[in-house]
Amino acid sequence: MSAHPVDETFVVDGIHPVDEKLPALKMVTSGLQHVAAMYAGVVAPPLIVGAAIGLSGTELTFLTGACLFTAGLATFLQTLGIWKIGARLPFVNGVTFAGVAPMTAVVASTEDKSDALPIIFGAVIVAGLLGFLAAPVFCKAVRFFPPVVTGTVITLIGVSLLPVAFGWAQGPNPAADDYGSTTYLALAGITLVLVLLLRRFTRGFVKQIAVLLGLVAGTLVAVPFGVTDFGPVADARLVGFPTPFHFGAPQFHIAAVLSMCVVMVVSMTESTADMLALGEIVERPADERTIAAGLRADTLGSALSPLFNGFMCSAFAQNIGLVAMTRVRSRFVVAFGGGFLVLMGLCPMAASLIAVVPRPVLGGAGVVLFGSVAASGIQTLVRAGLDRDNNVLIVAVSLAVGIIPITAPGFYHAFPETARIVLDSGISTGCVTAVLLNLVLNHLGKGREARDVTHPMEAGEEIAAVH
Repeated sequence: MSAHPVDETFVVDGIHPVDEKLPALKMVTSGLQHVAAMYAGVVAPPLIVGAAIGLSGTELTFLTGACLFTAGLATFLQTLGIWKIGARLPFVNGVTFAGVAPMTAVVASTEDKSDALPIIFGAVIVAGLLGFLAAPVFCKAVRFFPPVVTGTVITLIGVSLLPVAFGWAQGPNPAADDYGSTTYLALAGITLVLVLLLRRFTRGFVKQIAVLLGLVAGTLVAVPFGVTDFGPVADARLVGFPTPFHFGAPQFHIAAVLSMCVVMVVSMTESTADMLALGEIVERPADERTIAAGLRADTLGSALSPLFNGFMCSAFAQNIGLVAMTRVRSRFVVAFGGGFLVLMGLCPMAASLIAVVPRPVLGGAGVVLFGSVAASGIQTLVRAGLDRDNNVLIVAVSLAVGIIPITAPGFYHAFPETARIVLDSGISTGCVTAVLLNLVLNHLGKGREARDVTHPMEAGEEIAAVH
């Protein structure tokens, strides 16, 4: 029997779509879509940190492969689950970008650059273990997420991800002269149109893998423009394994540990919001038990990741858009995606195949994926009772606060670096703002009478259901 509540409205033959095992071909192709949607997000942090350290090309490839491998293991934990670990939702896990700033700060403050990665790995291990212990307490925050809050956060997730797609659309290197050229933007536009046409004029299986087909077609279109580079495939080795502690045994420095603990809090906040969002989309509401299990998977995956030379792991919001658009809700599809990540970590040549997809092509597909997340948030807000002034204020202010890091990236430049780890995350600041405003406006004093009745908390309930 499943440990998670099931809404019988969406159950077919006793199986919820989240637990459905699809035909093999559909599993493989849909899983590849998830890998394609999140690949760039996984490889970016190790590339940035590795470049800051001054790693050689071989060592940089090794670090990137290790992060892909550990992302796959963390995805297995999240989707398949063991014991009370894993949300058992279609979640892809990967390296959180929130850790890039503190990791590069560690690199900058380390005299011997060969010690930088061991110091980072030690900090991640401690932060992961502390996060694992805190998960049962942290998950109780779900009672503070009625639809007016979840809808706002889901919308912010989508809006916060769109600049990533826009950056991809402009090219692979922001410092290059051709960054943002008409060629790159045209390729992104063509890919976007191809995905839209496939979604509009196809049916069934083809419609569900429209993003994957769009990425393949966009890559082929890019070949005559000289944008598609097949060099990584020719140069890649067939087999490689992320040797444990390849860069040295972990070191534990208090400053690095504290900074990564802050990142862990940010990551857990965003993962909670992501689980609530995905629960809405797949029509299996994420309760306290689900969120606790999901946070355990995130934090345990993070604690184990440095063993294989990987960084802190977190649920990837961009894949929520893929689930929302394709309506393929099976967690086993994402588990297949995790298998591909492990394979790419063990087979550099396989990893290089995904790397062939030009960044502008990813950007064109990303507009649809990330926009779908924002649209899902708006759908939730429609049910949140926006005819009430208090709820309108919650949405208005929270969205404004959450969009600050996007529209004004240097807004918090005068704050300490540790504070900016939190403040520069629009999802986290918007989420906290929405929760606090909901408490003040809908639960304190006279506002309590106007509380959001669509998300009741029954007396004596041990969990809160998000509808």
